[in-house]
Amino acid sequence: MFNEPASSFDDDLLLARKAQPQLSESPQDDPRYETIRTAIADIFEIEQEVFALDKNIAPNHLQVVAISPDTRWLMSFQGHLKIESETAYAQLDNAFAPYGLLPLFREEIQTPSNKKVHIIHVLQGRANPPSGGNALSIILFVLTVLSVLYVGTLMAINEIATTNVLLATNIYNNMLMNLWRGAPYAGGLLLILGAHELGHYFASRFHKTAASLPYFLPFPFGIFGTFGAAIRLREPMRNRKVLLDIGAAGPLVGLAFAIPIVLIGLSTSTVDQLSSGYVEGNSLMYALAKIIVFGRFLPDGQVDVYVNQLAWAGWTGLLITGLNLIPVGQLDGGHVLYSLFGKKGGIVYYPVVGGLLILSLTIAQELMVFAILVLFIGNLHAVPLDDITPLDKRRQWVAGGTLAIFIFVFVPTPLTAVFVSEGSIPADTRGLMMLPVLMGMMWIHRHKWIWRLKHILGRHTLC
Repeated sequence: MFNEPASSFDDDLLLARKAQPQLSESPQDDPRYETIRTAIADIFEIEQEVFALDKNIAPNHLQVVAISPDTRWLMSFQGHLKIESETAYAQLDNAFAPYGLLPLFREEIQTPSNKKVHIIHVLQGRANPPSGGNALSIILFVLTVLSVLYVGTLMAINEIATTNVLLATNIYNNMLMNLWRGAPYAGGLLLILGAHELGHYFASRFHKTAASLPYFLPFPFGIFGTFGAAIRLREPMRNRKVLLDIGAAGPLVGLAFAIPIVLIGLSTSTVDQLSSGYVEGNSLMYALAKIIVFGRFLPDGQVDVYVNQLAWAGWTGLLITGLNLIPVGQLDGGHVLYSLFGKKGGIVYYPVVGGLLILSLTIAQELMVFAILVLFIGNLHAVPLDDITPLDKRRQWVAGGTLAIFIFVFVPTPLTAVFVSEGSIPADTRGLMMLPVLMGMMWIHRHKWIWRLKHILGRHTLC
């Protein structure tokens, strides 16, 4: 899930830029001013007023949101709410809507008194969520289906090649008509990704927050066949309760599908002698799944499970869920963290990024791309319109549980190379089970060196 530029976030530079153009008249001369002040006074003890015309304003003391290109800050009121914040926001928002105004609720701690104050910002210009984009969503979904079917079919070719090289070559030469062979992988992975994004989507619809349909991202040249999927939130979320519900719905719903797919996939996979190759990384949840299915942890030094298409789809789903739950920025984990702790949650950004970089530079180079992506996104959170209303007790437990799930599903080393001495344990010749072998198959077929296939595949077995 990611936010369009219309989403709310702390942006002092935006405030300064929008405050610079001087208004043609004082806000007090605006015929709406008395209506605004009266509506605010009904719910708020006003202690101070600040206007956009005031040249002495300190923009870095205020927080505003990029609602739309036409949104501009008008005025702010400092004081204390008279009634419960969620009720107060709903009442004020209903009063402002007919005038095209939008309220923001913020809470700050004054220094040196360490006293909490409430601030209501008044913006001119409400969110106007764009429509459309469904055609692009459908096109990308179709391309992603073909992409993951292609990768799944390469896996099927790999498995077939261990017992029938000629049949595997014939299937490869007629790939289009054999894409159905990749259905277990494609179906399992798309089910997990689709459930994840639709969890976000329907939670957004439930809270009447505009969101796009999921955008699936095809990538047929990688080991997964896709870069995942995302939806666009087209307007800010009202409060932290909404932020949590939308942010946590995706990974929780996706996980509900990933776990049974992993269990079914493992139970239908083959356990055989350990051989050199690449081993898929273990999260605590994946390790537990293997113990549940096989009664022991694998690999055990002698044998390992050679995951089939469905198991690989489930493992990929767990991997993606773990990456999404990293508690920073615009990731799902970042949304959950902010909903629970507010601005204080930002302190984990640099430790998390530092940990990712250390993993990337030492034992998991494949995480470098994701670490760079997190650095690029930055410590930018989707701050809701009402940033005063806290989570209720039930949602606090949901938020804490969702963050705890991150610990159970995160894979610190997604792929690990394992080398087994041929003299001690016989090499497994069943071939590369899960990594796509497009380039190898093309090279072998072009040079007619079919007789080398088992030898090459036997050296690169994925466990």
